[in-house]
Amino acid sequence: MAATLIPLSPISHQLCRFGNNALTTHRFCSPSFLISSPCFIGLTGMGSATQLRARRSLISSAVATNSMLHDVGATVAVLGGAYALVLSFESLTKRNVIQQSLSRKLVHILSGLLFVLAWPIFSGSTEARYFAAFVPLVNGLRLVINGLSVSPNSTLIKSVTREGRPEELLKGPLFYVLALLISAVFFWRQSPIGMISLAMMCGGDGIADIMGRKFGSAKIPYNPRKSWAGSISMFIFGYFISIALLYYYSSLGYLHMNWETTFQRVAMVSMVATVVESLPITDQLDDNVSVPLATIIAAYLSFGY
Repeated sequence: MAATLIPLSPISHQLCRFGNNALTTHRFCSPSFLISSPCFIGLTGMGSATQLRARRSLISSAVATNSMLHDVGATVAVLGGAYALVLSFESLTKRNVIQQSLSRKLVHILSGLLFVLAWPIFSGSTEARYFAAFVPLVNGLRLVINGLSVSPNSTLIKSVTREGRPEELLKGPLFYVLALLISAVFFWRQSPIGMISLAMMCGGDGIADIMGRKFGSAKIPYNPRKSWAGSISMFIFGYFISIALLYYYSSLGYLHMNWETTFQRVAMVSMVATVVESLPITDQLDDNVSVPLATIIAAYLSFGY
């Protein structure tokens, strides 16, 4: 007498029965046995394959929806954090706790570095980088609207410009958020290039300005607007912030670095960025363009990805 076969339910993991007598053997069958298990001998292959594809489609759709909701939440959180950061320094400036020039530079340093540190809170989907890039995109649109005086915000203008003129928003600050956007979209968490470029632009260049103003009496011979203190600070802080970011993402599993060569490569990239920042070309090319651009080229030549 032929064996009676009861197929597995892929979702509930029901028992499959097989045998020739009353002492029928029972066992649990997992979904991995859907095609190859003896429980399916005699089962029409086409029907089971169709059901499997349908269930896989439902699971994939649920995962995609969950990832999208996760990334929407992360985007809202990062946007809120960026807005809170600017408001905090605006409040400190209004109460004369810190000078406006220092407040502007601290926003320059922290906003970009906190942005890149927040990338891991986004999901592992391929679209996650675009959700992250939405944050600098929104800030860029704010700068354009205020820079064109469509809807000027005096507080914003004072907090991120040198001279308090709206048109300044369309230069350095706008280039800054574009650098953040490009790093997120084109490099993201799997490449050291974007991380190092933001470390040099935000940390290195930002701290160089602060140190140069305070200790910059000794000027660089070929550019009296730059100081040795500022350039040395840019190299040192840019280098260590870059290493810290690479270690951060390496410890989270996004990067796999060969540390024997990484220290030398980052030092070379930091030196290139520092030399470019010291050149007397600021009137022709903003530091928020020249520094990340030079860093991206040097890092690509050094790391190759």
